[in-house]
Amino acid sequence: MNYLANESRYQNEAFYRRCGRSGLLLPALSLGLWQNFGDDFGYSRNRDLILKAFDLGINHFDLANNYGPPPGASERIMGRVLSEDLAAYRDELIVTTKAGYDMWEGPYGNWGSRKHMMASLDQSLSRLGLDYVDIFYSHRPDSNTPIEETMGALDYAVRSGKALYVGISNYSVEQTQKAVDELKRLGTPCLVHQPRYNMFERGIEHGLTDLLESSGMGCVVFCPLAQGLLTNRYLDGIPSDSRAGRDSRFFKSDDVTEDKLAKVRALNEIAKERGQSLAQMALVWNLRNPVVVSTLIGASRVSQIEENVAALDTATFSEAELKRIDAILAEKEA
Repeated sequence: MNYLANESRYQNEAFYRRCGRSGLLLPALSLGLWQNFGDDFGYSRNRDLILKAFDLGINHFDLANNYGPPPGASERIMGRVLSEDLAAYRDELIVTTKAGYDMWEGPYGNWGSRKHMMASLDQSLSRLGLDYVDIFYSHRPDSNTPIEETMGALDYAVRSGKALYVGISNYSVEQTQKAVDELKRLGTPCLVHQPRYNMFERGIEHGLTDLLESSGMGCVVFCPLAQGLLTNRYLDGIPSDSRAGRDSRFFKSDDVTEDKLAKVRALNEIAKERGQSLAQMALVWNLRNPVVVSTLIGASRVSQIEENVAALDTATFSEAELKRIDAILAEKEA
């Protein structure tokens, strides 16, 4: 059965926010294909998640060369959905990818050399079945490669028609400034920065968001739910089937302290007063800063995407709510 997109997917114009000083609009929530979009999850479920997101107005899909497992699987899966279901809607979509983390053997399989960046982009385009991506990121800074070389690769990606815009991810304030300056010199503006950000990880508030605003860049944040900690999953401790319970690479049980759980429970009380789940409140909290143009969501069920989009029905905070949240987060751990 041929897929036909929901005709009402763009009915909420407020859902789309301008990315820095550019003509690009991104949805307030974007679908990240970092986790749950590998071969182990099953193609049918992956397809359902991607198409449900698009039906709800999420037209921004965030990938990287190494997302899987195995590395490359997320791009290959997205490429199949693009080919079989979304080909007619390509000009409505923002499809992004990144290079910089481990991808293949040898000295050019990672980091920020021109060799790695361009080879990785070509491989990503092949897996996605696309002529270009909308945004191509340097996934992480490389202290052993001159910033001029890495940014030169991003500039070339745009000039060669393989990317429309470029961005950076996981760069510090100082590294971001150098990247912005070099891309400005080359004539290809740095459009967007993608950092980790959530209620428990607020490092970007110490200089980075100010730099992004002054540089005319947008901010697309990842891990808005702190790997699931800012959901109702941990209100009663660590479930055995959770990421922390499985002791995964990215989220370990040691990250879930009793002090942190006490904060989660206190935050949940505010969310209930707002008529939201804790996850919904955490998502819209990220969007309170106008520099944050979009927050990446992950999903393993269609219902999670529906719940996340519904969070925007109560997107504003009172000053009293923000003060209560800050007070909870500022409490010292015992």
